[in-house]
Amino acid sequence: MVEDRPWSEVSVELLASAVPWRTFRWFKGQRHYSGIYWSATTSDHVIYESRLELARLLFADFDPSVRHIVAQPFLLKAALEGKVRKHIPDYLLITGQGPVVVDVKPLRRVSKPEVAFTFDWTRRAVESRGWQYEVWSEPPPAELENIRFLAGYRRSWLFGTDLLDELRGADLDGVPLGQITSRVPGYAEPQVRAAVHHLLWTRELLVDLDRPLDPSRVCRRSA
Repeated sequence: MVEDRPWSEVSVELLASAVPWRTFRWFKGQRHYSGIYWSATTSDHVIYESRLELARLLFADFDPSVRHIVAQPFLLKAALEGKVRKHIPDYLLITGQGPVVVDVKPLRRVSKPEVAFTFDWTRRAVESRGWQYEVWSEPPPAELENIRFLAGYRRSWLFGTDLLDELRGADLDGVPLGQITSRVPGYAEPQVRAAVHHLLWTRELLVDLDRPLDPSRVCRRSA
């Protein structure tokens, strides 16, 4: 069902239940890369229409301040320069600091006049509600690869609570990743490594993500 409402009257609660505005489809020869990502944040699938949008989804799912993710949450219309302008943002992130409306665009295209114009009036509309607006482009490659890797361990039900509790209770602050398995004897090494990766995903353990993960990376406890 489509509802046409004044922008100032649309609630976050209504948008949180929105379904993607555009019809999601695949076809032979399509130029963009589409798919569906299972989000640990929403415990549901979220669509994307490019690899860059998938990257933004990974970062949102990894961000503990993000409580909900909505793809293509609304069609925004505005009368500007004698024309009715329309735009569908890529994502709405509902965070502990308030709503964040996100447009994903390769950096090389952000400065194009028609793109910059659309993003400018969209920003003004979003910020008029006291919400945040973000144009997101390519992230640092190492950080993306690390988060993509850790996302493979995002499904909490795959990990035994006994092992996770032992890791949570162990003194791991300042311990290199490669030495953690020795701190929880009685478990197979691959099992421990996988559980550590899950705790890195949930941010219960922290490492710097600005370069590739390796056994020498020092672990920290979250505050």
